[in-house]
Amino acid sequence: MKSTNGLNVVLVHGGWVDGSGWEDVHNILTRDGHHVAVVQIPTLSLADDVVATRRVIDAQDGPVVLVGHSYGGAVITEAGNDPKVARLVYIAAFAPDKGESVASLIKDPPPDAPVPPILPPQDGYLLLDSTKFHDSFAADVDAEKAAFMADSQVPWAVAALSGAIDEPAWKTKPSWYLVATEDRMIPPPAQRFMSKRAGAMVTEVPGSHAIYMSQPTAVAAFIEQAANS
Repeated sequence: MKSTNGLNVVLVHGGWVDGSGWEDVHNILTRDGHHVAVVQIPTLSLADDVVATRRVIDAQDGPVVLVGHSYGGAVITEAGNDPKVARLVYIAAFAPDKGESVASLIKDPPPDAPVPPILPPQDGYLLLDSTKFHDSFAADVDAEKAAFMADSQVPWAVAALSGAIDEPAWKTKPSWYLVATEDRMIPPPAQRFMSKRAGAMVTEVPGSHAIYMSQPTAVAAFIEQAANS
């Protein structure tokens, strides 16, 4: 399907969550006349997640604004090379360069950076400490909702974190980046570094890593800014 302004919006979630977190953003964009599709990536490997995303891109019959949150930023960095993708939008997301992975980007955090409460891997999968999920991932999300998110985590494969980018789409596609200034998962200085390196149009919004849930109006408006540029 095609958006009323000739662009479709495809939303990609990150690790430990699923696409349902985009519901409020989806509803705002839909009410504003856009066609929105939400990708459910398996988070088993970067290659699998890129395939899942391209499958949704290919189902659109016009240009696509491709949006990624967190690890979804790595996915759109690779999947965004699809010729249907016109613009990239990063929401508190990883924007790796060629040869980089999420694992390589997080391996040497600065001494003062918050430490995500990632538990030791079990059978090749990672989870967050559920008792610390609210504070670290979704501090400005309703406590009951954050508790549900913690209890419904999708195990994130270590292999997905180590998947390296072959060709970053942001080198050839215009990009936008929303920095969450109170993020305790991806430090805001790291977000600013990646957004500057990508040459992205940047805005900063006070909010947690789950800003796409806590500030859906601001996030939707930013996506529409990219769509309408």
